[in-house]
Amino acid sequence: MLVLETIAKIRRLSLVQGKSIKAICRELKISRKVVRKVLRSEQTEFRYERKHQPYPRMGARRETRDRLLSANA
Repeated sequence: MLVLETIAKIRRLSLVQGKSIKAICRELKISRKVVRKVLRSEQTEFRYERKHQPYPRMGARRETRDRLLSANA
């Protein structure tokens, strides 16, 4: 997740100082994809949230585990 200060730095380096995307990436240690995304959009916050949290291998046995844990508590 990018914070507002980083987004402001990216825009300042590009628009005010005229630096290239590659130079900004090197200076801030951020991928070119992220820098392009910030410069192309007007958003001030970028966030990713999963719609569904997948369960690991225990997913199939989750109900049994919860039942056993509640019985032992």
